Amino acid sequence: MSIDGTYTCVTKSPMGDQTSEFTIVTDGDTFTGTNAGAMGAMDVEDGKVDGNHITWTMNMTVPMPMKLEGDATITDGQLAGSVKAGAFGEMAMTGTKK
Repeated sequence: MSIDGTYTCVTKSPMGDQTSEFTIVTDGDTFTGTNAGAMGAMDVEDGKVDGNHITWTMNMTVPMPMKLEGDATITDGQLAGSVKAGAFGEMAMTGTKK
């Protein structure tokens, strides 16, 4: 099963659950995409693919500038991973492919 697609995600942030649409478009061992939620959209940067395991970064601007580092595994349309948010630590991220 391809990991390409859009996932309805929930990230457990210090400000409560943040829902978003996370889009993944693979190209070999890299990927591009966006993560769009109530606070706006962020582009995936430095997306890497290793089988069903992905890593990426995003530059958040709202509510404050911060580099986010994502790490997730996708199995049977289910995304499970985390996002590191600087001093705020690691936040769980889960999602289901649409």
